[in-house]
Amino acid sequence: MAKAHHAETGPTDAEGFISRLACSLVGITQEITIEKGSLSFELYQKPTSLEVFQCNYGLNPRFMDQLGDTLRISGKDMHNEPRIIELPDHRFFMATLFLPQQTSRPGKPHPLIAGFIRVAAG
Repeated sequence: MAKAHHAETGPTDAEGFISRLACSLVGITQEITIEKGSLSFELYQKPTSLEVFQCNYGLNPRFMDQLGDTLRISGKDMHNEPRIIELPDHRFFMATLFLPQQTSRPGKPHPLIAGFIRVAAG
C-alpha cells in the first residue's frame, strides 16, 4: 500500500486507507466485541467492553481484504466494523478508534494502557 494515506490530510483526488466514517462517533459510547486469542482479549480478560469514541475516521472498508495477516482486527462494533487493530507478531502494537484514556481512573487504568505500561517496563 505504497500510496496509502489519511483522507483528512491526504490528496483529495484519491481514496484514503483511513476514510471518513459513514456516521460520526464523536461523543458516542459503543460496545466492542474482542476477539478471543488476541492480545486485546488477553489484556481485557473479557469478550466485550464499552468504549468512548471521539472520531470521524476509520479503516476504509475497501482495503480490508488487503490487510491479510499483517494487521489483525481484534475488536469490532455491533456492525462488525473494526475498532481495534494489532500487529500479531509485535510485543505491543495496537490502534483503536476509541480513547482508552477516557475510561482510565487513578489506580484503575484502562486494560490497554495497563498492558502497554507492563510491556514498556519490560
